[in-house]
Amino acid sequence: MTETCSFTIKTSAHSQMKDITENVKRIIAESGVESGICVVFSAHTTGGITINENADPDVKSDMLCGLDRAVPWSAGYRHMEGNSAAHIKASLMGFSQTIIISRGKPLLGTWQNIYFAEFDGPRTRTVFVKIMEG
Repeated sequence: MTETCSFTIKTSAHSQMKDITENVKRIIAESGVESGICVVFSAHTTGGITINENADPDVKSDMLCGLDRAVPWSAGYRHMEGNSAAHIKASLMGFSQTIIISRGKPLLGTWQNIYFAEFDGPRTRTVFVKIMEG
């Protein structure tokens, strides 16, 4: 069995780590797949997908601050839309994560959640989830 589903999220800030774990869990549960993998994918060039700590909200802030230091918004980029930093950050973050499905749930560590990383918001974004049984 192979399924591709999607969901829409709205971001509310220019840069934001939006927790999408519950959306992914719901899609896995609805699929009925007990064992396999799912791929969580962003089809946007200025937003990425990552897995990181869910216990301390400062981790999300620190990640965004670290990326801002590494890739400042204004640094003489040539892209005419003026959002080159967002493209660079999204590429560094990555556009997908592959997650093992075990007993009908995403196999995540105790402190891990799945995040959409917004770098050019606020916007409405679509996230795709591909589930493969096996």
